[in-house]
Amino acid sequence: MAKRRTRRYSRSAGTDVENEMRRYKRGTAKSGRGGKGGRVKSRKQAVAIGLSKARKKGKKVPAKRARRST
Repeated sequence: MAKRRTRRYSRSAGTDVENEMRRYKRGTAKSGRGGKGGRVKSRKQAVAIGLSKARKKGKKVPAKRARRST
């Protein structure tokens, strides 16, 4: 019998990412503090912004990976 896996991301977090991707495709997605920055240029960037917004709302999203220092 197959073992059930727990969800790493909540369904509502996926909705936040979908909304951000929609903004990216329309060309209205902005990056940076308060949306004052430039336009989002890549799909990866749009997904990261969507996940970040979900985290701020307190949804179930894994923590960001720690940055490595060189």
